[in-house]
Amino acid sequence: MQLHMPHGYERLNERARTLRELFWVLALGTLMVFAFFVVLGAIDPGAVIGLTVGVCVLAALWVVHAWIQSRQAAEARDERLMHARERRGF
Repeated sequence: MQLHMPHGYERLNERARTLRELFWVLALGTLMVFAFFVVLGAIDPGAVIGLTVGVCVLAALWVVHAWIQSRQAAEARDERLMHARERRGF
């Protein structure tokens, strides 16, 4: 007997993936905006210590996320394609 999953599960999984990607894009945008205003001099990081700590935590989470993504991408590489590129000199 085989368990049949409805197609709604696939759509839910894709929506969850899209929402995760949206979160990380918005997190990176938040980091960029904060850095822009700090460089511009409109925000003094010492004056808004709570915001600065929150942005630092978000930056640390983003770095961990990027590191995990790079590790997964490295594991997903096809060895045959890498060997073919190396043989051609690319």
